[in-house]
Amino acid sequence: MHTAKTIHIGCSLLLLLVTAQSGAADPVTDQIDAALRAYKDGEPRVAIQALQFAAAQIEEQLAEQRASLLPEPLKGWSAEPADSTSGGLIGLLTGTNISRSYRQDGSGARVSITVTADSPLLTMMNMLMASPMLMQAEPGTKPYSFGAYRGMMQTDGAGDTQLSLMLGTRILMQIDGSGGATKDMLEAYLKAMDLKALEKALIG
Repeated sequence: MHTAKTIHIGCSLLLLLVTAQSGAADPVTDQIDAALRAYKDGEPRVAIQALQFAAAQIEEQLAEQRASLLPEPLKGWSAEPADSTSGGLIGLLTGTNISRSYRQDGSGARVSITVTADSPLLTMMNMLMASPMLMQAEPGTKPYSFGAYRGMMQTDGAGDTQLSLMLGTRILMQIDGSGGATKDMLEAYLKAMDLKALEKALIG
């Protein structure tokens, strides 16, 4: 009997999914409507599953929107697709993350941009950014600013460079250069971004 009920619920959910996807314009609102119908029909499990599907669709849309905040490759560069992660257990530890990698055609210089929002680890970064003396205690590290944003620049023995900026107190942006990428190249990508819009999109 339990198996029959499970099969019935699964078939009901499948029917709702097929019906919603067959005609319509917005899969999120379709699934919300399907959940409401299931709830009214006395099928709460189907309603929950439909709502979970809608939530997953919304999260996917948000991920696409976040990924679009990172710049397209500059002239003479190519790029990998942007990546965005948020939510779940990992999200509780790392916050929201978006990243994209770029490669200069010909020279092979590489630039990668990583943006982290609302991570518990940002508390330590804020403390570090607020203390130039702490920064300079680390070899190859010095204070750095870009417009009104404060941060630090790190250079290792191989000549690779990382620029780190705090956007407010809840967002950390890191731009890494390797393979001969220069500070000017990193800053060219910084200039290609609307940092205010990025900050607003991630934390409102």
